[in-house]
Amino acid sequence: MPTIAGPSLSSYKPIVAAVTGESAIPRKRKLRSNSAAVNLPSENMSITTQKKSKSHRPSSVSNSRIPEKKEDADENLANPVNLGVENLSNWNLRDEEQKMRAVKEALHVSKAPSTIVCRDDEQRRILDFVKGCIDQRKAGSLYICGCPGTGKSLSMEKVVQQVSDWSQQEGLPQVDTLAVNCTSLTKTTDIFSKILGENEPGNKANSYSSPLQHLQFLFSQKQESSSSRMMLIIADEMDYLITKDRGVLHDLFMLTTLPFSRCILIGVANAIDLADRFLPKLKSLNCKPMVITFRAYSKDQILRILQERLMVFPYVAFQSKALELCARKVAAASGDMRKALCVCRSALEILEIEINGSTGQELHGPTSDDPVVRIDHMATALSKTFKSPVVETIQSLPQHQQIIVCSAAKAFRGSKKDSTVGELNKLYLEICKSWMISPAGITEFSNMCTVLNDQGILKLGQARGDKVKRVSLRIDESDITYALQGIRFFRNCLM
Repeated sequence: MPTIAGPSLSSYKPIVAAVTGESAIPRKRKLRSNSAAVNLPSENMSITTQKKSKSHRPSSVSNSRIPEKKEDADENLANPVNLGVENLSNWNLRDEEQKMRAVKEALHVSKAPSTIVCRDDEQRRILDFVKGCIDQRKAGSLYICGCPGTGKSLSMEKVVQQVSDWSQQEGLPQVDTLAVNCTSLTKTTDIFSKILGENEPGNKANSYSSPLQHLQFLFSQKQESSSSRMMLIIADEMDYLITKDRGVLHDLFMLTTLPFSRCILIGVANAIDLADRFLPKLKSLNCKPMVITFRAYSKDQILRILQERLMVFPYVAFQSKALELCARKVAAASGDMRKALCVCRSALEILEIEINGSTGQELHGPTSDDPVVRIDHMATALSKTFKSPVVETIQSLPQHQQIIVCSAAKAFRGSKKDSTVGELNKLYLEICKSWMISPAGITEFSNMCTVLNDQGILKLGQARGDKVKRVSLRIDESDITYALQGIRFFRNCLM
């Protein structure tokens, strides 16, 4: 890819070549011999020869000219970045800042990419569903779920544009589109006011007790005009509409079952299990929606999306291995693309600070000849991003409490979500025995579980005896792994 390269590519190399006459900085011994042969005029060569015979007449000339050249060469060898800093006509710090600013803007979460990759199948299914409803002039409902940062909202924006283009090509009436972010609603029932305002602008429901009743009346009556347009309702963050009895959610989907409804309802939510919680009730009401799940991004998908965003630039911004590290870590943690973008922006800021701090002092390392985000920049950014208060709490625990946390992580892998304190104690004893660590007694073990419960790491149930208390893990196993991965003992325990 044009925007991803190894450490060999650099914008500083032409500057170095202009001084040394070579494509890369030669070794110190070679540079001195070349500088004597290339940079010095012929008259200075004779002066050098005379200096070797210890003639006093040319010594002042040679002292004023030749050592100055050698000092420059030595200084440039010690700090190659000074070549670019001293010659600002070739390397402009302001240009580098502008380049980095442009890359950071391209990697911003709010920046919508020109093309959406890795979600072609999901977008096609959503588009086919909307097309089918419009062709048949029939209402319908669709539920889109997936973890945060999996491209749900972005895909919906693309589908809305595709529906508009398709309607225009087919000569069909344009669809009225209403996009509502449910987090912005003061009350959950306000969504019906939004829909009513889109259907009948300026018409207040004076004769009805609520906007919902007005909508139910409208969609129960035959429309006066056969050319009345379909209405696409996109309810983003739909899980905010969940009430104690889930009445608002059920009433919203019920609008699509009314005989003369023109609503194409698409609900978008982060909760994967929301469909399982409310679908049985909707099925009994004969308004079960179609469900499309957006899976978390894989390492290859995250890497491809990052590469697509960086392809627009004619210069290199990241080493390929740095991007691969970001994609691998984010995919293992959550698969959240927004998190990957934030990590890359943070790595750019770390590089920016390093370059700005190096303009007036000697650099240590290859940064002067490699102004791109390297693996060490990315590793630092990942550490800052994923180091949560939970991670810090786990790292500060005493050793035996950390062993209990590791025991819980191993016990609750897979489908098993809880156990008893007695069973957890058995696993704890096995780990202690295998590493020849003196274990704590059952009373002390129970007290440590209580402490972990108070810190929000474990959840203890109520029971008469300590051993029969139910215990479950309140935090993600990935946090435990990340917090303790630097210690070989715990790393082996979690394998």
